[in-house]
Amino acid sequence: MIGPWYPPALPESGKIPGGDMPSDKVLIGPAHLAKAKAVFPALFGLVSPRLSGGERTVVSVHGGSGVGKSEVGALLGYYLNQLGIGTYVLSGDNYPHRVPHDNDHERALIYREWGLKGLVSAGEYRPERNQHLLEWQTEDRDSDPRLAESNPWMEVYQTAGRRGLEGYLGGPAEIDYEEINRILAAFHGGASSLMLRRMGREVSDLWYDSVDVSMTKVLLVEWTHGNSRFLKGVNVPILLHSTPAETMEHRRQRNRDSAVTSAFTTLVLEIEQHQILSQAKAAKIIVTNSAFLVTLDQLGGFATPGTH
Repeated sequence: MIGPWYPPALPESGKIPGGDMPSDKVLIGPAHLAKAKAVFPALFGLVSPRLSGGERTVVSVHGGSGVGKSEVGALLGYYLNQLGIGTYVLSGDNYPHRVPHDNDHERALIYREWGLKGLVSAGEYRPERNQHLLEWQTEDRDSDPRLAESNPWMEVYQTAGRRGLEGYLGGPAEIDYEEINRILAAFHGGASSLMLRRMGREVSDLWYDSVDVSMTKVLLVEWTHGNSRFLKGVNVPILLHSTPAETMEHRRQRNRDSAVTSAFTTLVLEIEQHQILSQAKAAKIIVTNSAFLVTLDQLGGFATPGTH
């Protein structure tokens, strides 16, 4: 722990290096500064013993979509670099098997395939019902729970579809954990350079850069899945906690996609949020959306935040 600690001033431009996701926008605001200021002393306290022992350290900043991982990760990396601790910020969003455009289609396909199989398995499939489904799918409404109120068989479809989506999101079928784990292992092993992936939104936007990490002591991974059980080699997982409503609002403000308020996007965010909370026990630092550090017990009950 360090203290009293005051964050260094940002450059006059207000711009600092962010993660290495080509299409990501890092727009730092007061809320991000507050979270980073709350987290940094605790982070430094966990990182320092490892660095003193000559060990490289992998830190992950994880949480729901739009919670500020890119911004807080960039700030923490900036603070460490300002203290002379060489830090590189890596975006985990470069490591899915499919570019975002194709992955969105894959998610929808899995949901609908499992939904239809669920209807067939339950003996609820009818040709006329499939006609309704085709219409709702075209309108991107087939995951809207309100449809089940007047069409009870849709609950079967939606429950099965959700189950299929839960098995895909954040798992090895969606994410290339083998590659990113190999990168983290190489960093821990003392590699002087890393071949890192770059991914845009289209298939043509995919390439690799060789990055010099010979002077890098901390590799900071900012990523929704930065605390996944499939990710190996993270020493200090940091959870940026937010409620599903807060996550949706953050995403809307960032305008991450045109379907930000769709029922399907809401479903994806709910599943991601559940996965993140189920992994929270492994987090070394947890900070709320109001920039308070909390324990796992406090997080579970949404109790009164702990100390800054």
